[in-house]
Amino acid sequence: MTNKKKAYERIPFLIFYQDKSPFKETYGGPMDFGALKAHLLRPIKPITNSVIVFMHPVGGGEYLPMVTELAKAGYPVIYCQSRYPDNDSALIMEKVVIDLGNCIRQAKEKFNYDKVILAGWSGGGSLSMFYQNQAENPTITHTPAGDPIDLPLQELIPADGIMMLAAHISRAHTLTEWIDASILNEQDPSQRDPELDLYNPENPNQAPYSSEFIDRYRKAQIARNRKITAWVKDKLANLKNNGRPNDEFAFIVHGTMADPRWLDPTIDANDRKPRWCYLGDPEVVNNGPVGLARFCTLRSWLSQWSYDDSNADGLHCAKSITIPALVIGNSADDACTPSHTSRIFDAIGHNDKEKHEIQGATHYYFGQAEQLSEVVKLCGDWLQRKNLI
Repeated sequence: MTNKKKAYERIPFLIFYQDKSPFKETYGGPMDFGALKAHLLRPIKPITNSVIVFMHPVGGGEYLPMVTELAKAGYPVIYCQSRYPDNDSALIMEKVVIDLGNCIRQAKEKFNYDKVILAGWSGGGSLSMFYQNQAENPTITHTPAGDPIDLPLQELIPADGIMMLAAHISRAHTLTEWIDASILNEQDPSQRDPELDLYNPENPNQAPYSSEFIDRYRKAQIARNRKITAWVKDKLANLKNNGRPNDEFAFIVHGTMADPRWLDPTIDANDRKPRWCYLGDPEVVNNGPVGLARFCTLRSWLSQWSYDDSNADGLHCAKSITIPALVIGNSADDACTPSHTSRIFDAIGHNDKEKHEIQGATHYYFGQAEQLSEVVKLCGDWLQRKNLI
Protein backbone atom coordinates (compact mmCIF):
# COMPACT_ATOMS: atom_id res chain seq x y z
CA MET A 1 0.00 0.00 0.00
CA THR A 2 1.39 3.41 -0.93
CA ASN A 3 -1.28 5.89 -0.04
CA LYS A 4 0.09 9.34 0.80
CA LYS A 5 -1.22 9.38 4.35
CA LYS A 6 0.78 6.33 5.28
CA ALA A 7 4.08 7.30 6.90
CA TYR A 8 5.51 3.79 7.30
CA GLU A 9 4.83 0.15 6.51
CA ARG A 10 4.84 -2.57 9.16
CA ILE A 11 6.63 -5.73 8.04
CA PRO A 12 6.33 -8.76 10.36
CA PHE A 13 9.20 -11.23 10.09
CA LEU A 14 10.61 -14.26 11.91
CA ILE A 15 14.13 -14.83 13.14
CA PHE A 16 14.93 -18.54 13.38
CA TYR A 17 17.55 -19.58 15.88
CA GLN A 18 19.26 -22.74 17.06
CA ASP A 19 20.06 -23.09 20.73
CA LYS A 20 20.98 -26.54 21.97
CA SER A 21 19.82 -27.20 25.50
CA PRO A 22 19.31 -30.36 27.60
CA PHE A 23 15.83 -29.12 28.53
CA LYS A 24 13.12 -26.94 26.99
CA GLU A 25 11.79 -23.86 28.79
CA THR A 26 9.74 -22.38 25.92
CA TYR A 27 6.44 -23.82 24.78
CA GLY A 28 6.09 -25.88 21.60
CA GLY A 29 8.26 -26.33 18.53
CA PRO A 30 11.18 -28.70 17.98
CA MET A 31 13.98 -29.14 20.48
CA ASP A 32 16.97 -26.85 19.97
CA PHE A 33 15.14 -24.50 17.58
CA GLY A 34 12.90 -21.49 17.97
CA ALA A 35 11.65 -18.37 16.22
CA LEU A 36 11.58 -14.76 17.35
CA LYS A 37 8.65 -12.66 16.16
CA ALA A 38 9.67 -9.20 15.02
CA HIS A 39 8.23 -6.15 13.29
CA LEU A 40 10.16 -3.84 11.00
CA LEU A 41 8.52 -0.42 10.85
CA ARG A 42 9.96 0.95 7.63
CA PRO A 43 9.23 4.60 6.82
CA ILE A 44 7.88 5.34 3.35
CA LYS A 45 10.50 8.09 3.18
CA PRO A 46 13.30 7.07 5.57
CA ILE A 47 15.68 9.82 6.63
CA THR A 48 18.48 7.40 7.49
CA ASN A 49 19.85 3.92 6.86
CA SER A 50 20.36 3.43 10.59
CA VAL A 51 17.81 1.38 12.55
CA ILE A 52 16.49 1.77 16.10
CA VAL A 53 16.09 -1.63 17.78
CA PHE A 54 13.72 -2.26 20.70
CA MET A 55 13.55 -5.45 22.74
CA HIS A 56 11.98 -6.00 26.16
CA PRO A 57 12.59 -9.30 28.01
CA VAL A 58 8.89 -10.20 27.70
CA GLY A 59 8.01 -8.04 24.70
CA GLY A 60 4.60 -6.56 24.07
CA GLY A 61 5.69 -3.15 22.83
CA GLU A 62 5.56 -3.28 19.04
CA TYR A 63 2.53 -0.94 19.00
CA LEU A 64 3.66 1.45 21.73
CA PRO A 65 3.29 5.17 20.91
CA MET A 66 7.06 5.77 21.01
CA VAL A 67 7.80 2.92 18.61
CA THR A 68 5.29 3.97 15.99
CA GLU A 69 5.98 7.71 16.33
CA LEU A 70 9.68 7.21 15.60
CA ALA A 71 8.74 5.37 12.39
CA LYS A 72 6.31 8.13 11.43
CA ALA A 73 9.15 10.62 11.86
CA GLY A 74 11.25 8.75 9.30
CA TYR A 75 13.41 6.50 11.48
CA PRO A 76 13.47 2.76 10.66
CA VAL A 77 12.50 0.78 13.77
CA ILE A 78 12.65 -2.92 14.63
CA TYR A 79 10.69 -4.20 17.61
CA CYS A 80 11.68 -7.79 18.33
CA GLN A 81 10.15 -10.20 20.82
CA SER A 82 12.41 -12.43 22.88
CA ARG A 83 11.82 -16.17 23.02
CA TYR A 84 9.65 -15.52 26.09
CA PRO A 85 6.78 -13.37 24.75
CA ASP A 86 4.37 -12.26 27.49
CA ASN A 87 5.63 -14.92 29.93
CA ASP A 88 8.72 -14.46 32.07
CA SER A 89 8.12 -17.41 34.41
CA ALA A 90 11.08 -19.36 32.93
CA LEU A 91 13.01 -16.44 31.45
CA ILE A 92 16.80 -16.56 31.37
CA MET A 93 18.32 -13.12 30.79
CA GLU A 94 21.46 -14.54 29.19
CA LYS A 95 19.29 -16.20 26.54
CA VAL A 96 17.45 -12.93 25.91
CA VAL A 97 20.84 -11.36 25.18
CA ILE A 98 21.35 -14.05 22.53
CA ASP A 99 17.91 -13.21 21.10
CA LEU A 100 18.79 -9.52 20.88
CA GLY A 101 22.05 -10.47 19.20
CA ASN A 102 20.15 -12.48 16.59
CA CYS A 103 17.92 -9.48 15.91
CA ILE A 104 20.84 -7.09 15.49
CA ARG A 105 22.54 -9.54 13.12
CA GLN A 106 19.36 -9.66 11.02
CA ALA A 107 19.20 -5.87 10.96
CA LYS A 108 22.74 -5.72 9.62
CA GLU A 109 22.86 -8.75 7.33
CA LYS A 110 19.28 -9.17 6.08
CA PHE A 111 18.07 -5.57 6.01
CA ASN A 112 21.50 -4.00 5.38
CA TYR A 113 21.23 -1.22 7.95
CA ASP A 114 24.49 0.64 8.48
CA LYS A 115 24.18 1.46 12.17
CA VAL A 116 22.13 0.07 15.05
CA ILE A 117 20.85 2.17 17.94
CA LEU A 118 19.58 0.23 20.95
CA ALA A 119 16.37 1.66 22.41
CA GLY A 120 16.10 0.44 25.99
CA TRP A 121 12.50 1.04 26.94
CA SER A 122 11.50 0.30 30.56
CA GLY A 123 12.72 -3.25 31.30
CA GLY A 124 14.48 -3.16 27.96
CA GLY A 125 16.91 -0.63 29.44
CA SER A 126 18.93 -2.98 31.60
CA LEU A 127 18.66 -5.63 28.86
CA SER A 128 20.22 -3.19 26.37
CA MET A 129 23.01 -2.33 28.81
CA PHE A 130 23.58 -6.04 29.49
CA TYR A 131 23.72 -6.75 25.76
CA GLN A 132 26.16 -3.94 24.96
CA ASN A 133 28.36 -4.87 27.90
CA GLN A 134 28.68 -8.43 26.57
CA ALA A 135 28.99 -7.34 22.94
CA GLU A 136 31.94 -5.10 23.79
CA ASN A 137 33.57 -7.42 26.34
CA PRO A 138 32.01 -10.91 26.37
CA THR A 139 32.76 -12.77 29.60
CA ILE A 140 29.73 -14.84 30.60
CA THR A 141 29.96 -18.59 30.05
CA HIS A 142 27.37 -19.80 32.59
CA THR A 143 24.03 -18.61 33.93
CA PRO A 144 23.76 -17.85 37.65
CA ALA A 145 22.34 -21.37 38.06
CA GLY A 146 25.56 -22.82 36.63
CA ASP A 147 24.15 -23.87 33.23
CA PRO A 148 26.51 -23.39 30.26
CA ILE A 149 25.74 -20.32 28.12
CA ASP A 150 28.73 -19.18 26.10
CA LEU A 151 28.17 -15.52 25.22
CA PRO A 152 31.71 -15.05 23.83
CA LEU A 153 30.89 -17.78 21.28
CA GLN A 154 27.90 -15.74 20.04
CA GLU A 155 30.08 -13.00 18.53
CA LEU A 156 27.52 -10.37 19.48
CA ILE A 157 27.59 -7.27 17.27
CA PRO A 158 27.98 -4.09 19.34
CA ALA A 159 25.44 -1.33 18.78
CA ASP A 160 26.55 2.14 17.71
CA GLY A 161 24.49 4.12 20.20
CA ILE A 162 22.06 3.53 23.05
CA MET A 163 18.93 5.37 24.18
CA MET A 164 17.62 4.62 27.66
CA LEU A 165 13.94 5.56 27.58
CA ALA A 166 11.85 5.52 30.78
CA ALA A 167 14.14 2.72 31.90
CA HIS A 168 14.81 1.10 35.27
CA ILE A 169 18.16 -0.12 36.55
CA SER A 170 17.42 -3.88 36.48
CA ARG A 171 14.68 -6.44 36.95
CA ALA A 172 16.32 -7.74 40.12
CA HIS A 173 16.74 -4.37 41.81
CA THR A 174 13.32 -3.15 40.70
CA LEU A 175 11.63 -6.24 42.12
CA THR A 176 13.55 -5.79 45.36
CA GLU A 177 12.38 -2.16 45.63
CA TRP A 178 8.80 -3.26 44.99
CA ILE A 179 8.58 -6.55 46.93
CA ASP A 180 6.35 -6.71 50.01
CA ALA A 181 8.72 -6.66 52.98
CA SER A 182 6.02 -7.70 55.43
CA ILE A 183 5.61 -11.30 54.22
CA LEU A 184 7.25 -13.69 56.67
CA ASN A 185 6.27 -17.07 55.19
CA GLU A 186 6.59 -17.64 51.43
CA GLN A 187 4.12 -20.55 51.60
CA ASP A 188 1.58 -18.57 53.61
CA PRO A 189 1.60 -14.87 52.68
CA SER A 190 -1.03 -14.13 55.32
CA GLN A 191 1.77 -14.36 57.88
CA ARG A 192 3.01 -10.78 57.92
CA ASP A 193 4.89 -8.34 60.06
CA PRO A 194 2.06 -5.87 60.77
CA GLU A 195 4.50 -2.97 61.20
CA LEU A 196 5.87 -3.51 57.68
CA ASP A 197 2.52 -4.11 55.99
CA LEU A 198 1.94 -0.97 53.92
CA TYR A 199 -1.66 -1.92 53.23
CA ASN A 200 -2.58 -2.59 56.87
CA PRO A 201 -4.76 0.36 58.03
CA GLU A 202 -3.78 -0.40 61.65
CA ASN A 203 -0.07 -0.17 60.91
CA PRO A 204 1.34 2.67 63.04
CA ASN A 205 3.67 3.53 60.16
CA GLN A 206 1.62 5.43 57.61
CA ALA A 207 2.53 7.73 54.71
CA PRO A 208 4.30 10.07 54.66
CA TYR A 209 6.89 7.65 56.02
CA SER A 210 9.80 8.50 58.28
CA SER A 211 13.34 7.99 57.04
CA GLU A 212 13.84 5.43 59.82
CA PHE A 213 10.88 3.38 58.57
CA ILE A 214 12.05 3.55 54.96
CA ASP A 215 15.51 2.35 55.97
CA ARG A 216 14.02 -0.55 57.94
CA TYR A 217 11.65 -1.42 55.09
CA ARG A 218 14.36 -1.37 52.40
CA LYS A 219 16.60 -3.65 54.45
CA ALA A 220 13.69 -6.06 54.94
CA GLN A 221 13.03 -6.09 51.19
CA ILE A 222 16.63 -7.07 50.44
CA ALA A 223 16.50 -9.70 53.16
CA ARG A 224 13.36 -11.23 51.66
CA ASN A 225 14.93 -11.38 48.19
CA ARG A 226 18.00 -13.07 49.65
CA LYS A 227 15.85 -15.50 51.63
CA ILE A 228 14.09 -16.62 48.43
CA THR A 229 17.46 -16.88 46.66
CA ALA A 230 18.89 -19.11 49.41
CA TRP A 231 15.86 -21.41 49.14
CA VAL A 232 16.21 -21.51 45.33
CA LYS A 233 19.89 -22.45 45.50
CA ASP A 234 19.19 -25.15 48.06
CA LYS A 235 16.37 -26.58 45.93
CA LEU A 236 18.59 -26.64 42.82
CA ALA A 237 21.42 -28.30 44.73
CA ASN A 238 19.06 -31.01 46.01
CA LEU A 239 17.85 -31.75 42.48
CA LYS A 240 21.42 -32.06 41.22
CA ASN A 241 22.52 -34.16 44.18
CA ASN A 242 19.63 -36.54 43.48
CA GLY A 243 20.82 -37.12 39.94
CA ARG A 244 18.28 -34.75 38.31
CA PRO A 245 20.50 -31.87 37.10
CA ASN A 246 18.08 -30.74 34.38
CA ASP A 247 14.92 -30.74 36.50
CA GLU A 248 13.11 -27.52 37.32
CA PHE A 249 10.67 -26.42 39.99
CA ALA A 250 7.96 -23.78 39.59
CA PHE A 251 6.82 -21.57 42.45
CA ILE A 252 4.83 -18.43 43.26
CA VAL A 253 6.17 -15.24 44.79
CA HIS A 254 3.39 -13.44 46.63
CA GLY A 255 3.34 -9.72 47.33
CA THR A 256 5.49 -7.96 44.75
CA MET A 257 3.97 -4.48 44.50
CA ALA A 258 4.51 -2.85 47.86
CA ASP A 259 6.97 -0.05 47.21
CA PRO A 260 6.47 2.83 49.67
CA ARG A 261 6.83 5.17 46.68
CA TRP A 262 3.37 4.22 45.44
CA LEU A 263 1.75 5.34 48.70
CA ASP A 264 4.06 8.23 49.53
CA PRO A 265 4.73 10.42 46.47
CA THR A 266 7.31 12.47 48.41
CA ILE A 267 9.70 9.51 48.05
CA ASP A 268 11.61 9.73 44.77
CA ALA A 269 9.19 12.53 43.97
CA ASN A 270 7.84 13.30 40.52
CA ASP A 271 4.45 14.20 39.05
CA ARG A 272 2.87 10.73 39.40
CA LYS A 273 -0.44 10.47 41.24
CA PRO A 274 -0.44 8.90 44.72
CA ARG A 275 -1.56 5.36 45.52
CA TRP A 276 -1.16 4.34 41.90
CA CYS A 277 1.34 2.50 39.74
CA TYR A 278 1.65 1.71 36.05
CA LEU A 279 -0.43 -1.45 36.58
CA GLY A 280 -3.21 0.27 38.55
CA ASP A 281 -3.97 0.19 42.26
CA PRO A 282 -0.78 -1.24 43.83
CA GLU A 283 -2.68 -2.90 46.66
CA VAL A 284 -4.62 -4.95 44.09
CA VAL A 285 -1.55 -5.63 41.96
CA ASN A 286 0.45 -6.68 45.03
CA ASN A 287 -1.14 -10.13 44.92
CA GLY A 288 -2.67 -10.03 41.42
CA PRO A 289 -1.58 -12.25 38.52
CA VAL A 290 0.41 -9.56 36.69
CA GLY A 291 2.76 -8.54 39.50
CA LEU A 292 6.50 -8.84 38.91
CA ALA A 293 7.97 -12.32 39.47
CA ARG A 294 4.59 -13.79 40.39
CA PHE A 295 5.32 -17.10 38.65
CA CYS A 296 8.90 -18.31 38.68
CA THR A 297 11.25 -21.21 38.16
CA LEU A 298 14.48 -21.77 40.06
CA ARG A 299 16.81 -20.87 37.19
CA SER A 300 14.70 -17.91 36.17
CA TRP A 301 14.74 -16.45 39.66
CA LEU A 302 18.53 -16.50 39.79
CA SER A 303 18.92 -15.04 36.29
CA GLN A 304 16.42 -12.18 36.43
CA TRP A 305 15.23 -11.57 39.99
CA SER A 306 18.05 -12.40 42.44
CA TYR A 307 19.39 -9.21 44.03
CA ASP A 308 22.93 -10.60 44.29
CA ASP A 309 23.15 -13.08 41.40
CA SER A 310 21.56 -11.62 38.28
CA ASN A 311 24.09 -10.69 35.59
CA ALA A 312 21.62 -8.22 34.07
CA ASP A 313 22.42 -5.41 36.49
CA GLY A 314 22.13 -2.29 34.37
CA LEU A 315 24.31 -0.19 36.67
CA HIS A 316 27.15 -2.70 36.62
CA CYS A 317 26.88 -3.17 32.87
CA ALA A 318 26.74 0.58 32.19
CA LYS A 319 30.18 1.15 33.66
CA SER A 320 32.05 -0.41 30.75
CA ILE A 321 30.04 0.51 27.66
CA THR A 322 31.75 2.93 25.29
CA ILE A 323 29.02 4.07 22.86
CA PRO A 324 27.14 7.41 23.00
CA ALA A 325 24.22 7.29 25.45
CA LEU A 326 20.98 9.25 25.73
CA VAL A 327 19.03 8.87 28.99
CA ILE A 328 15.44 10.16 29.10
CA GLY A 329 13.09 10.16 32.08
CA ASN A 330 9.41 11.13 32.23
CA SER A 331 8.28 13.47 34.98
CA ALA A 332 4.95 11.70 35.60
CA ASP A 333 6.27 8.16 35.20
CA ASP A 334 4.47 5.77 37.55
CA ALA A 335 6.84 2.86 36.87
CA CYS A 336 10.41 4.14 36.49
CA THR A 337 10.90 6.98 38.93
CA PRO A 338 13.60 9.71 38.79
CA SER A 339 16.22 7.92 40.88
CA HIS A 340 16.42 5.16 38.28
CA THR A 341 17.04 7.68 35.51
CA SER A 342 19.75 9.39 37.55
CA ARG A 343 21.41 6.15 38.64
CA ILE A 344 21.59 4.93 35.04
CA PHE A 345 23.09 8.21 33.86
CA ASP A 346 25.62 8.33 36.69
CA ALA A 347 26.64 4.70 36.14
CA ILE A 348 27.58 5.16 32.48
CA GLY A 349 31.35 5.18 32.64
CA HIS A 350 32.15 7.82 30.01
CA ASN A 351 31.23 11.43 29.31
CA ASP A 352 29.54 11.03 25.91
CA LYS A 353 26.13 10.95 27.56
CA GLU A 354 23.11 13.19 28.01
CA LYS A 355 20.15 13.19 30.40
CA HIS A 356 16.77 14.82 29.77
CA GLU A 357 13.30 14.79 31.31
CA ILE A 358 9.98 15.08 29.50
CA GLN A 359 7.64 17.18 31.62
CA GLY A 360 4.23 15.66 32.28
CA ALA A 361 4.98 12.44 30.41
CA THR A 362 3.74 9.14 31.81
CA HIS A 363 5.44 5.79 31.31
CA TYR A 364 3.85 4.97 27.96
CA TYR A 365 2.85 8.41 26.53
CA PHE A 366 -0.69 7.15 25.93
CA GLY A 367 -2.85 10.11 24.92
CA GLN A 368 0.10 12.52 25.23
CA ALA A 369 0.71 13.78 21.71
CA GLU A 370 2.66 16.85 22.85
CA GLN A 371 5.09 14.93 25.05
CA LEU A 372 5.43 12.21 22.42
CA SER A 373 6.37 14.76 19.78
CA GLU A 374 8.89 16.31 22.17
CA VAL A 375 10.66 13.04 22.96
CA VAL A 376 10.86 11.98 19.31
CA LYS A 377 12.38 15.34 18.38
CA LEU A 378 14.83 15.04 21.27
CA CYS A 379 15.91 11.57 20.11
CA GLY A 380 16.23 12.77 16.51
CA ASP A 381 18.36 15.78 17.45
CA TRP A 382 20.65 13.57 19.53
CA LEU A 383 21.00 10.96 16.78
CA GLN A 384 21.96 13.66 14.32
CA ARG A 385 24.46 15.36 16.61
CA LYS A 386 26.14 12.00 17.33
CA ASN A 387 26.34 11.11 13.62
CA LEU A 388 24.21 8.03 14.19
CA ILE A 389 21.87 8.79 11.26
